[in-house]
Amino acid sequence: MVTVLVPGPLRGEVGGATRLTVAAAGTLRDVLDELAQRWPRLARRLRDERGEVRRHVNVYVDGEDCRHLGGLAAPVPPGAEVQVLPSVAGG
Repeated sequence: MVTVLVPGPLRGEVGGATRLTVAAAGTLRDVLDELAQRWPRLARRLRDERGEVRRHVNVYVDGEDCRHLGGLAAPVPPGAEVQVLPSVAGG
């Protein structure tokens, strides 16, 4: 099992949950694919039309930026924690 931490701005897409548990492990793509099947509204906020992580979304696997771990090919072992953080712009 993998735990996905959901930040406040995205909790409305998953019924207010702060944590989601998915069976998928292997790669970040596997985790995001399962999220897409179970919570399609959340998935649309995380990935673009090509299936890539949106530019303004940061994803961490056990505290490491997925972009430094191979992007969607980043390894996600069983028991890992995936944290999703949308960028916040100010003005």
